[in-house]
Amino acid sequence: MDDTGLMSTSSAGLGSSKIVALVATTNVDRARAFFRDTLGLTLVSEDPFALVFDAAGNMLRVTPVRETVKAPYTVLGWEVSDIEAKVAELAKAGVKFEHYSFLQDQDANGIWTAPGDAARVAWFKDPDENLLSLSQH
Repeated sequence: MDDTGLMSTSSAGLGSSKIVALVATTNVDRARAFFRDTLGLTLVSEDPFALVFDAAGNMLRVTPVRETVKAPYTVLGWEVSDIEAKVAELAKAGVKFEHYSFLQDQDANGIWTAPGDAARVAWFKDPDENLLSLSQH
């Protein structure tokens, strides 16, 4: 740790480790179809504990649970280089993008532009109502 109490990323901590994303499902078959067929992720393995997908070199574990708890925030997101093209592609595959009345600057496709044009974001839900997003920075 340094003198501020923060762990240095040079030799310890998780700064050089890959992150594993986790999301829950109550229906493995429905989740498999959504993440593999609709979103286009590669299914790497499947066992009673998780569906494991490759998401551009990162692991996504979709874990079966008895019931999910809806989070009022985004639980998983992807950074894309062309959000308009990706929204159109996913919409064609059947993804429904969220529209929020409290957001200004959200277009007809559901793409919101952050103040100062720092980012553009579009939200959608998986079959278990987990809130997912696309963002372009």
